[in-house]
Amino acid sequence: MGKQTIPPEKGDVQEIALREALEERYLAYALSTIMHRALPDARDGLKPVHRRILYGMRLLRLDPGATFKKSAKIVGDVMGNFHPHGDQAIYDALVRLAQDFSSRYPLVDGQGNFGNIDGDNAAAYRYTEARMTEVARLLLDGIDEDSVEFRPNYDGLSEEPVVLPGAFPNLLANGSQGIAVGMATSIPPHNAAELCDAALFLISNPNARSRTLMKFVPGPDFPTGGIVVDSPETIAEAYATGRGSFRVRARWKEEDTGRGTYQIVVTQIPYLVQKSRLVEKIAELLNERKLPLVADIRDESAEDVRLVIEPRARTVDSAVLMESLFKLTELETRIPLNMNVLVKGRVPTVVGLAEALREWLDHRRDVLVRRSNFRLKQIDHRLEVLGGYLIAYLNIDKVIKIIRTQDEPKPVLMRTFKLTDVQADAILNMRLRNLRKLEEMEIKQEDKSLREERKGLKALLGSEAQQWKKVSDEIKAVREAFGPKTELGKRRTTFGTVAEHAVAAVEEAMVVREPITVVVSEKGWVRALRGHVSDLSGVAFKTDDALKFSFPAETTTKCLIFATNGRFYTVDASKLPGGRGHGEPLRLFIDMEQDVDIIAAFAHQGGRKFLVGSQTGRGFIVSEDECVANTRKGKQILNVKDKDGACAITTVDGELAAAIGENRKMVIFKLEQVPEMTRGAGVRLQRYKDGGLSDLITFTAKDGLTWLDGAGRAFSMPMKELSDWRGNRSDAGRLAPKGFPKNNKFGKTL
Repeated sequence: MGKQTIPPEKGDVQEIALREALEERYLAYALSTIMHRALPDARDGLKPVHRRILYGMRLLRLDPGATFKKSAKIVGDVMGNFHPHGDQAIYDALVRLAQDFSSRYPLVDGQGNFGNIDGDNAAAYRYTEARMTEVARLLLDGIDEDSVEFRPNYDGLSEEPVVLPGAFPNLLANGSQGIAVGMATSIPPHNAAELCDAALFLISNPNARSRTLMKFVPGPDFPTGGIVVDSPETIAEAYATGRGSFRVRARWKEEDTGRGTYQIVVTQIPYLVQKSRLVEKIAELLNERKLPLVADIRDESAEDVRLVIEPRARTVDSAVLMESLFKLTELETRIPLNMNVLVKGRVPTVVGLAEALREWLDHRRDVLVRRSNFRLKQIDHRLEVLGGYLIAYLNIDKVIKIIRTQDEPKPVLMRTFKLTDVQADAILNMRLRNLRKLEEMEIKQEDKSLREERKGLKALLGSEAQQWKKVSDEIKAVREAFGPKTELGKRRTTFGTVAEHAVAAVEEAMVVREPITVVVSEKGWVRALRGHVSDLSGVAFKTDDALKFSFPAETTTKCLIFATNGRFYTVDASKLPGGRGHGEPLRLFIDMEQDVDIIAAFAHQGGRKFLVGSQTGRGFIVSEDECVANTRKGKQILNVKDKDGACAITTVDGELAAAIGENRKMVIFKLEQVPEMTRGAGVRLQRYKDGGLSDLITFTAKDGLTWLDGAGRAFSMPMKELSDWRGNRSDAGRLAPKGFPKNNKFGKTL
């Protein structure tokens, strides 16, 4: 343990409540993070670290055409003069400004290994070199002309700019990401030419709203390209409020490989996605057999992205295959939009598209006014000096005489020729070579041109319209430099819509088709055994539980469950738990009340018809396709009252139906007497004095009635022996034939 410092007894000790101390210190930390680390300035779109890097490079004279300098030199200067933080943090920021897959318009021109889209790190800063790009030069243009405010650096020995002049719409063009305390920012990159068009429109129409500007700025423009698949309405809402997100997909194409086969080639991946991690994720999913439509993936990228995806078979629909990949991988991502910026460099505010551009335009006008005033002062000073020069030339002999004979010539000159202090200094500092004959004419010419320039500047400063015209001209020049015809300026991200493939088709395609046997226990536990298992004697159940239903199916099958509340429920077989253990309760997959019991569970085949019946003996015929439910709550088919409940279901297979009650009375009637409905209480199938319906079956007159006894043996009765039970629906019927099972069930399964 280190030595503890004990405060002196008579020292100045102040007691502060811990809560107050923590609040004060944490607030100071929060403000520091917000103002000086995480949020960009709305005017130049830069955070302090980036601004300091660019200003440091300016001082090192690393202009676009200059010789490269070591990154270590840049980092060292920036850290020593302006940014007293970790060198690695500064270098990481520098590297990001140089990466053309991270920055839409890189501010740093890097030489050496600056990392790649796979997520590999840049080389150490002793190996790499850098200089500024043309975009960075634009951001700094005019910084020596009093265009922005300066403040003392951290140690007070020099000064740094509060904001850069920002002749480039950097905030939206390059975007920004940052997490502060209690707030964050996320601005995706945009196309500079489009932003310039929107800004020019905003100058002409100051009250234009963000939605109006969307005819110029349709959406983000990512350095890595991709396709934005959001609707224009969604994008407009995001730009109007400053909050939202963009759904971005990879760009892909189908390549014919001959003999009817093809492969898919991904040429652009979403912004901020690491390619190597993406390939690893797809490979993992392949190993886990979660991508049944994909056979293989390989990375054939060189300088351009080229991911080759091979389909499992030539019959696979490429669009459905890609939908399955979009669903499970980062080939589709959501890029958040949260335009939280420092307005005027002070107030964190969430702004919309129009407000963000307005902040930039107002700043450009301020810069113009400050530069014009600076130039005006320079001209006034120079005119004063030229006036002194002119007096000196007109009286050159006298001036020389005074300088040669006087010990202190300055006050004598000022007195003799009525010169100002500045003029006297200029004459005394003048070189002898300037005393040639032509100099007088040159002074008069320079004086004339400067006076014209001063007149123009005063007119500019006195007219807001002229100022905005000048700003417009500057923006037009930027638009020309980064127009859609230039390599850097042309749009990379396009817009599209999501192909309306049936969700079911994609989900079905993602499941490997394999045979299974679905097992449902008496207590409602369900599981799926591999393969078609006919002998279930070896299947174990929990204590006090036993087999209730089992049926063969496939992993792509939909399982239908008919319950006593008259509802049909649908469960995808692919979602059922495996055969190990006792499975899981069916109620985990469907919203079924505790007091409801299952009447039947079977595989959906489609095209069949069912005869359903309630305990009171009412029922109707319903199509199987009408019974498929789309939600966990199921689909109400047979309407039943409180004390009633569904109790029987059978497939319609013949022209006759037989109903048997709990009183063992049976009636046979023609099925044409029963209506086909999609939902309802139905009609009376059999009448009872006491008890209710037990079971239903349909059959043909030619085959007769067949039932299964307790041992599973089949018994049949021809129609001529069944004449005593023939009648109409809603008859009471007669006691069942001799040998009919005691459980009053026909024993037929669906």
